[in-house]
Order: sequence, then C-alpha cells, then structure tokens
Amino acid sequence: MASHFSSVLQLTDLDDYITPSQECVKPVKVQKVQGKSVAKIQIEDDGSYFQVNQEGRLQKLEKAKITLNDCLACSGCITSAESVLITQQSHDELYRVLRQNESSNERVVVVSVSPQSRASLAARFGLSSCDTGKRLTAFFKKLGVHHVFDTGFSRAFSLLESQREFVERFHRKEQDPKALPMLASACPGWICYAEKTHGDFILPYISTTRSPQQVMGSLVKTFFAEKQGLSPQQVYHVTVMPCYDKKLEASRPDFYIKKSEIREVDCVITSGEVLKMLEQEGVSLNDVDPAPLDTLFSCVRGDELMSHAGGGSGGYLHHVYTYAARQLFGVDVKEITYKILKNKDFQEVTLEKDGAVLLRFATTYGFRNIQNLVQKLKRGKSPYHFVEVMACPSGCLNGGGQIRPQADQSNKELLQQVEELYRAESPINPEEDERISELYHTWLEGVGEERARKLLHTQYHAVEKASTGLNIKW
Repeated sequence: MASHFSSVLQLTDLDDYITPSQECVKPVKVQKVQGKSVAKIQIEDDGSYFQVNQEGRLQKLEKAKITLNDCLACSGCITSAESVLITQQSHDELYRVLRQNESSNERVVVVSVSPQSRASLAARFGLSSCDTGKRLTAFFKKLGVHHVFDTGFSRAFSLLESQREFVERFHRKEQDPKALPMLASACPGWICYAEKTHGDFILPYISTTRSPQQVMGSLVKTFFAEKQGLSPQQVYHVTVMPCYDKKLEASRPDFYIKKSEIREVDCVITSGEVLKMLEQEGVSLNDVDPAPLDTLFSCVRGDELMSHAGGGSGGYLHHVYTYAARQLFGVDVKEITYKILKNKDFQEVTLEKDGAVLLRFATTYGFRNIQNLVQKLKRGKSPYHFVEVMACPSGCLNGGGQIRPQADQSNKELLQQVEELYRAESPINPEEDERISELYHTWLEGVGEERARKLLHTQYHAVEKASTGLNIKW
C-alpha cells in the first residue's frame, strides 16, 4: 500500500512527503543499564532483533506492541505491511459486516460521506458532486447499507461551536495568555502531531470542538440510535473520508462510548477505498441509477446537496471570521480577501478599522507551514487570533485518501477539478438551518448546555515521546 497518511511528522527532517529513511520500524524493547553505554542492535535475516552488549553476547529482544492510538501517522507502518494496525478500519471490514448482516440482519448499517470525498469521486467519473451523492446512495444501499448521510450536516455543528468558542476565547484573552490564537481542530493529522510533538505547550491553543466526522459519530450513536429504538451496538457506523488519518481519529479513546463499549465511528474508509469497492463490484458510478438522498442527516434543499462557504477544508476561517466580525465589532463582512504570504498554503485575512487591526486570521496547510506557526508561537511572535490548520498541502481536498490522478492527468489538474466540483454546490448558512436549531434544543438540550459540550467537544492528551518517536506501551 502506498503512503497515504498525512505528511511526515518527524522534526528531524520535516517535509510534506514520506521518505524510505523515515519509515516506521516496529520498535523493540531495549533494557538500559545505568552507567553503561548504549548497546548495538543487530537485525537477523528473519527480522528478529538482538542486542549486542560490550562483551559481544547476543540477547534476543521482544518486539513492542503498538496500536492505532500510538501511531504518529507517518504511514511507515503501513508501507512496511504492518496492516494489523488498521484491520478494523478498511473496506474489507465493511464487507465483512455486510456479509454477516445478510443472514442475521442484526445491525443497522449507516454510511456518512464527506463532501470532499464526494467531489473526488465526482471528478473521477465526470459527474456533479450532487449526482455523485445520489449514485453513492444507490450503490451503498444495493450492498446492504440502510442509510447514507452527509457529513456536511454534522459540519454545521462544528462550525457553529467553533464560532462560539472563538468569541468566548476572545473575551478572556487578557486573563488567559493561551486563549488566542485559537487553532482549528478538525484535522486529526495535525492533532496527532501536536499531542506527540509539542504536547502541553500547544494543546491549550487548540479548539476543543469536534470534527464533523466525530460530531456525526455522536449524532448517529446517540440521537439516531435512540430514535430508531436501537442500542448503539446495533448501529454500525462507517464514514467515507478524504484522509487516512481519520482512521486514527475514530480510534481515539475519547470517541469511545464506555457504557456501550463501542466506538462512535466503527469504520473509516477513504475515497480511494470506495473506488476499490466499485471496481471490486465491477461497477462504474456512471452506470448506477441515482437514488433519492437520505434527508435525515444531510445538507439538502429540495433534491440538491448543499455545502458551506469558505475553503475546501470545511470553511472554518470563513465562518469564524464573519461571525466574530459581526459579534465582536458589528461589522458585516460581505467578501473575504486573502493575502498569500510565503506560499499558497499560508494565507492571511485581516479586519481593520481606522488603521487598527481588529482581527488577523490565517490558513496554514502542510507541515512546513505548521512548524513555522508553532515556532512563532513559542517565540511569542504569532500575530494571529485564529488559524485554520490542516496537515495536507492544499487542505482536505488534497487529502491522502483521495483518488489519485489517472495516467493522462497531473496532480494539479485533478486538484483544480475537485475544487471546482466542491465549490459548485450551493452554500448554506448553518445558523439558518432549522434542523440544526431543532437538534440543539432536542438532542443537545440547548446551546451551551452541558450535554452539548459533552457531545460536540473533546479533549487532548500530551504524550511523552519514546526514543522511537512512538508512544510505546510495554
């Protein structure tokens, strides 16, 4: 399997692309003896590890065990065929559950599709994004899936919560030196890097708002299950994402329902894996008859899928900026002008009045730019109030799980096509969505209530790095 996780996360050779020298080798347990120099490690032909002490004696080493929760998302384990890490996060696992369901019909299978994945598949098959959504609905339901939702719907909650969180942080910036800048939290590759590389220093700056995937996970396993008269265990929830790091996110203990002993998102498959499923079924999406969209948890107006204004990574900067300008300074922003700084993945937006800067926001994509941002924060020289941070260059539309270009197409041409398809969907304002408002007062018991904080927010954990660069549990 090619390297598809977010770009390399090692500070020793920071880049946006994995190299063979940085592949993750499954680590071994080395016993250190105080006062003695570090022993050499010898690798035998069969792959076993031996420690060679100063006298030349060999001692076989026990391999450490790592899980998805330990992973630094560098993709080395995957390229080294350690596929056991993601056996429960693959389209093969979805097929297994569907086959099992044919005889028992014991679980309701729900698939939630991201708008970015929809645009990627639309580009491959020459369809509109909305038409792709309808055909994907038909394809999945023919396989035995019961409901197909759109994570654009759950993204509305993420945007609204991010807006409110920013304004709250802005009001307490004088008392709390780490209230600002608020750093977006929707990218799991960025979160993984922050927890395991900068820990307690950077985590207070990160928004606690859940990503759209995990808001949908909470919505499906609580509200949807209850309305269907089902327990969370009886619902099997799959998401289709543009990013392999979303598999890591779904596996976080924070998104595990302890009472039911089940994850909120059971399985994550990528846009590329959906393409593999179509090929495995011998089907082209062009030949699938469109089906009506599931409207329960989808951004739909009439029979058309809607999206949110802003960039292809969810529009966090756009929505937080316009909301903050209105709420904090009474300015109704009609159009946002982006200023490109060092490169197109590092852009800036400012709100000025009488020559004074009221708000300064930025988008920071790719680990080169992220590292620069972190270093500015450490030196106390970051001028920003909010930063939309994404691990992948060009953001989520260019995620590692997206469909690769065909032989006659360049990466740049494909990305431009995917962006055009994504932006072609009509925008919807989450603040004006009556269904979202209704769910705030039913499912969440009100805006800002404890239940809303529990189901729409999360927490982060600083991880002490081992010498291997992984959090290894002996």
